[in-house]
Order: sequence, then structure tokens, then C-alpha cells
Amino acid sequence: MKVLVTKGAKALCLVALMATTAACGLPRSGPNKSEIFKGSVMKEGDAFIVTVNQRVTRATAVMPAFGFSSSFLNAGVVGSDTINPGDTLALTIFENVRDDPLLGNTGQRVSALEEVQVDGQGFIFVPYAGRIKAAGQTPEGLRSAITRKLDTQTPDPQVTVARVAGDGSTVSVQGAVGANGVYAIERPTRNLSAMIARAGGVAIEPEVAVIRVTRGRHTGKVWLQDLYSNPSLDIALRPGDKIVVERDTRAFVALGATGTQNRVPFETQTLSAIEAIAIVGGLNTNLADPTGVFVFRNEPEAIANAVLGRNDLRGDQRMVYVLDLTQPTGMFEARDFIIRDQDTVYVTEAPFVQWQKTLSAVTGTAGAASSLTDVGSGGS
Repeated sequence: MKVLVTKGAKALCLVALMATTAACGLPRSGPNKSEIFKGSVMKEGDAFIVTVNQRVTRATAVMPAFGFSSSFLNAGVVGSDTINPGDTLALTIFENVRDDPLLGNTGQRVSALEEVQVDGQGFIFVPYAGRIKAAGQTPEGLRSAITRKLDTQTPDPQVTVARVAGDGSTVSVQGAVGANGVYAIERPTRNLSAMIARAGGVAIEPEVAVIRVTRGRHTGKVWLQDLYSNPSLDIALRPGDKIVVERDTRAFVALGATGTQNRVPFETQTLSAIEAIAIVGGLNTNLADPTGVFVFRNEPEAIANAVLGRNDLRGDQRMVYVLDLTQPTGMFEARDFIIRDQDTVYVTEAPFVQWQKTLSAVTGTAGAASSLTDVGSGGS
């Protein structure tokens, strides 16, 4: 007995296969536009879906608030010549005698005390001069005090005092700089930018460099580029300041029909939607639907109310911003819409892509079914 398959039966079989394939679901990069819109609050979902326009762009254009408090900004420059507890001093004493100098050996008229530590109470000890108060004085003032002490014991002593690197007036510089270390606050390095330069400069891209300064219990941060462009942010340093140069930690996630799907760090202070798409390789020309570019974000209460023109929302709100690049102003809106930390940029697949996948799956399934039919019709 031979099995006969009519054209009508084959067509019916093909339709059944298509329906079965569609019902089972095909591989894809994520939800389509209609599935996203089903999650809208208007359809009893939990997210507000908002089409991006100029008003929305202005309401959401929020940048990280970096800067220094008034306690940092109003601090005056430290006198670089003021001696502090913990400083190290270099003393040189010239004696106006040859045969029997007070401090040196016979014939030695110059004596150098290269590392004299100022103790915790602010004193130093100089042979034959005794214990002398150094903290709070300038090198010139201390020179005069030592000279007076020695003048009664050696004729017409000449004294020089220099403040060198020590533990008193120092700051630490760490992170992405040329040379991490502890540096003395000296005349050329009394401000933040000068101290960073003293440490070898910034070792990462200036566009993503953030400077963090900790002073006691207070911390302030500033963008490196803002520090260079705004002189008021170039704060005066204080002993004990901790300076850290670090890379901006903000990032967004790219998913869907883009050139790559990944967590992507910010490359500049501000990043627009069109720049974010470009960073990940643009839209996938074989898959992407330019009418379905979405930005998923948890929006703070104040911004969510401003975007929606309301005042009754409380707490963070789930927002889905929609960009249609095919609209007359779509590219401009994408250029002006600011991406923020932890955003998810998602591009849907074009509708015909799913049809292609369905047809491909059905064609392969139908071919397999036809082969089975041919095998069956060859038997008896």
C-alpha cells in the first residue's frame, strides 16, 4: 500500500508547522516592542513608558553632582615656610673660628645637621643651643633663635635653616598617578593641581578621571577637566590630606540588536543615547528596528514627577524611554538624551527578522517532513 500526499495536504501540513513553530517560540535577543508596551502602567504593568522629546530631554538631563564643600573652597593657602610638628629640617652652622670650633672638628668651620626632626610638641634639639621651639615659626625665625643661643658660645655664628620633606606638612597621593607616595607641601605644591603634577600627573584618560580629596571626616570629588577649567576648584591643601585619582565607575548595559551586548563604561563626563549606541558598534543592520530603541531606568522621584507632569509619585519609578530614530527629529532627540549610570539601552529586532526565523525553521522542518513522506511512500 502506497502513501499518497496531495498538494493540499502538504499546504495544510506547512501551515500547521508554522503555527507550531510560532507557538513554541524562536531564539531572539529579547522582548519585542509590543511585549515592552504591555508592561506599561496604562496596561496594568509597573513601568511608565515615555516617548522622548525636548521636554523629556531637559527634565532628565542630570549630571553627577561633584564638587568641594565650602570648608574646602574657603581654606586659605598654607604658608609653605611655617614649621610643623613632624617636619624634618636641615641646619647648617658656620663658625667664625678655625682652631677650636664649637660644633666641628679642628679646622672645620661648617657643620651640617641634615635631618633634625621636629618632635610632637614642636621642639628640636641643637647641640650647645639646647631644646628650641620650632613649630609655628618660619625658617627665618628659627634661624634667629638658634643664632641667639649659639652667639654666647661661639663668635658671630651664621645659621641657615631649610625645611625638607617630613611627616609634618605632607599629603598622600594615590591611585592613577605617575608615582604614588607621600609628598611635602612646599611652596610650588600648595594647591591640588600642583600636587598632582608633582606626583607625576594623571595616568588615565583625563575625560574619565575623578579627583577625590579626604580631609579628616570630609570628602570632596571633582572631575579633572573641571579642575583645570575652573580655578576656584584648585583648592589649597592641608597637612594630612589624602588625594586619590580614580577612574569614573559609571557604566551602562547594551542589549538587543546592537553591534555588541555588554556592560560598557562611560568614556566621557556626559554620554548621549546616540553616543552610547555608537560605542557598542551602532545598530545591527541585519536585525535592528530603528523605531524601537529603549532606555530602561529607575528614575528618582523628583525627575519622574517632572517627566510625567505629576506631583503624586513617591520613591524611585521604573521608566522606559522610547526613541524612534526614523522620526524627523529622532536623531536629534537621541543626540540630546543623556544616558546615566546603570541605564540599560535595548534595541528591539525588526518584525521581519522573526518572520525570517519562522520561515527558516518551518522550511527546515517541512523539508524533514517531506523526506519522511518520501521514505514512507517508497515502502509497501
